[in-house]
Amino acid sequence: MRIAVAALAALVTFVAGVVANSGSVRPDGTRAFTAERAETVRTPAAPRYTVELAGDATGSRWTGHERVGFTNVSAAPLGEVYLRLWGNAHGTCSAPPIVVSEVTGGVPAGLSVGCTALRIVLGKPLRRGEDATIGFRLRIRVPAGIDRFGHGGGHAFLGNALPVLAVRDGTGRHLDPYTNTGESFYSLAADFDVTLDHPSNLGVPATGTSVDRPGAPGRTVTTATARDVRDFAWAAGPFTGISGTSSTGVRINVFTAGDVEPIDARAMLDVARTAVDAHAGRFGAYPHTELDVVLDDNLWFSGMEYPGFVLDRVRPTALVHELAHQWWYGIVGNDEYGDPWLDESFAEYATDLALGKTGEGCGSDLAWAAPTERITNSMRYWDAHPARYETVVYDYGKCALHELRRLIGEPAMETLLRDYATTHRYGISTTADFKTAARAATVRDLTPFWAQYRIDG
Repeated sequence: MRIAVAALAALVTFVAGVVANSGSVRPDGTRAFTAERAETVRTPAAPRYTVELAGDATGSRWTGHERVGFTNVSAAPLGEVYLRLWGNAHGTCSAPPIVVSEVTGGVPAGLSVGCTALRIVLGKPLRRGEDATIGFRLRIRVPAGIDRFGHGGGHAFLGNALPVLAVRDGTGRHLDPYTNTGESFYSLAADFDVTLDHPSNLGVPATGTSVDRPGAPGRTVTTATARDVRDFAWAAGPFTGISGTSSTGVRINVFTAGDVEPIDARAMLDVARTAVDAHAGRFGAYPHTELDVVLDDNLWFSGMEYPGFVLDRVRPTALVHELAHQWWYGIVGNDEYGDPWLDESFAEYATDLALGKTGEGCGSDLAWAAPTERITNSMRYWDAHPARYETVVYDYGKCALHELRRLIGEPAMETLLRDYATTHRYGISTTADFKTAARAATVRDLTPFWAQYRIDG
């Protein structure tokens, strides 16, 4: 996600496991566990989501059913799962925007974390290699406000609207709170089969590849299929759309809302086509055949990424950044609450490369605001220090990667990131993983570099 700030506007003129008993404490108070001290298996694995929803005339209310299959890959039994209902952070527990009912395959055992987490006790604990499926009725009421989950101006945006499984890994169950400063999301690559029954006058750009067929009179049924994605998002409204294909064969659809001019939509389509090819050339092929970009200049932020689906204002640099997230979080995943730099710093660095920026002079003005400030701090720290979030995670973070490139050499850095993206494709990146890979890419001692940029882990 790229927050709208004055500096950006000036820049763009437009053209599983078992918790260990010990570990180091990070400056923000969270506990860092090494690979040797904690099981790195992440479960429940191989999630499979099947969703059928019907939307109302406005596209802001949806009802239907969701089914989730999964496998326990941990040696520790899995007796319960948690569904993250992220949309409930935009409402109240007395009137939640996301309501789950009529659960099958388990017993609901209460909401927690501001009603964004629903515990479901399984019928029997799953041993390693065993599968289970839960199902439930789902009701979505999109709150007012033009946001990643919100509606306004006749358009609804449904980011993080579908319940997804929380991850259990070597540090325990991830039940972090929602943050509006950045992202809280952490999920494993999954398959989604989503059927959206909606009025025919509403378009529904979505994650995955979509096919339309006639429904009841005046309605259309859109089936979206997505493989190896960490989430599913869509929008609904009377969009105007244009399409094009990148030189690598990715079909890019640009949908406009509000007062976005056709000339701006065409320019943003050109930006998207060029950016997708540039990122693919550096980090490996974009794995999907289709990508939807939804433009609305009334969004309060510059852009927000989901797999195969981007919300953006008419901001070319922001769009290049959000498209970089298709690799740095979409393909190479991470814990966005615990390690936001692993997607934001990397996406910002990728943006510089795509725009031909060398980072000359970058990092020469490092000025830490506090002894506890680190590029690798979690969102808990940044929620307490929001004014420093972009400066440190976006700016200092990308500068760190530019400096690493200068230290080990451009060919080595190109190989490092491409190989890292390949080995972590559809997996999870950690700071320890990246530092290990960086050390293996050079004979140079990187200890002073990690210390200078305060990259812990």
